[in-house]
Amino acid sequence: MKVSIKWNDAVSFLGETESGHKVLMDGAPEVGGRNLGLRPMEMVLIGAGGCTASDVVLILKKCRQKIINCMVEIEAERAIENPKVFTRIHYHFILTGENINPREVERAINLSAEKYCSASIMLGKTAEITHDFEIV
Repeated sequence: MKVSIKWNDAVSFLGETESGHKVLMDGAPEVGGRNLGLRPMEMVLIGAGGCTASDVVLILKKCRQKIINCMVEIEAERAIENPKVFTRIHYHFILTGENINPREVERAINLSAEKYCSASIMLGKTAEITHDFEIV
């Protein structure tokens, strides 16, 4: 996997992936940014959320669960001192579908957390990661 990061100005950077997708990152005004894009650490959380959500959806589909929607709300805390790594991350999964089995959801989330989601497993080296879910 390869990506490139190009400095625009101040603390604004354009990231481009090997697959041709681009994303603008920028800092907060208090550090010289103009708030034009995501903060890099926000992107880390979004990436982890996308990783675990895709695992959960794929596992539930393989278990023949009739899932219609999956949303993950994430709350995180960071260290006060540098490096300001994540110290706590909580995933709240909100699943919609027909007759979804809660045991299958718990199993899918645990498989993602313990085996499949590379991003979460990596972040778990510095952060306490917890999760819960609701079925709507």
